[in-house]
Amino acid sequence: MPNHLGHVNIARGNLKKKLTIALLSGGVSSEREVSLNSGNQVYEALNKEKYDILRYDPQTDLLRLVSDAPRIDAALVILHGPFGEDGTVQGLLDLLGIPYQGSGVLGSAAAMNKLAAKRLYEQAGLPIPDYLVVHRGEGIDPDAVVKRLGLPLVIKPVVGGSSVGITIVRRPETLRGAVEAGWEHDPAVLIETYIQGMEITGGVIGNDTLEALPLIEIIPDRNREFFDYTAKYTAGVTEEICPARIDPELTAKAQHLALEAHRTLFCRGYSRSDMMVCGREILLLETNTIPGMTATSLLPRAARTAGLSFSRLLDRLIELSLEGRCRHG
Repeated sequence: MPNHLGHVNIARGNLKKKLTIALLSGGVSSEREVSLNSGNQVYEALNKEKYDILRYDPQTDLLRLVSDAPRIDAALVILHGPFGEDGTVQGLLDLLGIPYQGSGVLGSAAAMNKLAAKRLYEQAGLPIPDYLVVHRGEGIDPDAVVKRLGLPLVIKPVVGGSSVGITIVRRPETLRGAVEAGWEHDPAVLIETYIQGMEITGGVIGNDTLEALPLIEIIPDRNREFFDYTAKYTAGVTEEICPARIDPELTAKAQHLALEAHRTLFCRGYSRSDMMVCGREILLLETNTIPGMTATSLLPRAARTAGLSFSRLLDRLIELSLEGRCRHG
């Protein structure tokens, strides 16, 4: 089993604790390149005086990770999408006895599956857009869908992230093609009422004691219909304002919603929930259990506004992983 107290090194005559950290990035999902980019930036930001860092790409290095497990104190899982953010890698790390930042198997799987998350949100009484789900092989009646949900509509794969496979439908005749395109990414597709308003995102940090980070207002380029893959990962395409330009009452309401989403999905460590502000109403869209960690990423930006540098944010996530090492869900 890992030595959770850290490896003891002799330096200048003093005993110093240095943790061995496994940094996982890459993987096999459609978000592989984003993950590799995030992993590189996380590696650069980690304090090398505090950590010995071992890097692993689950696409090629799982056997080496298993072999190295006895000397690893904690892992930073910087993976996005299936086989990384969905509880699979988390389950492996649990079996190996390696603590890791963020949610365990239960929270990771629940948040990754947008249908499961919506049902949990609904059960908890959290406000969400109207939706329905269509499975590959089932028929779809565009007129019936439009009658129930109206137009425009958002089409999104049930499992996936970074806006991969998402389409905005504004005319009934384009609905079937958009759903079929979504099925290319997942056999189940959500059809959701399009919400016109201000998009915001709210980060949460903590295990048992939670802290809501400053909200970020997201303003995609006017040439884009929504905060898509390119807007998320291309510097300068999207304007991000932190803190968001909403009044204190709405701010408190949104931060409370982010905290409740975190609890409802059994998250730990950290999360980031996306929301839409429509007048005085706020609707919850989804919760990310491994938010992006690139120069254009939102959670590091919110943490920085709260006074937490990228390097210190990573320290905090490692601290939380060790704190919760025996209690992953």
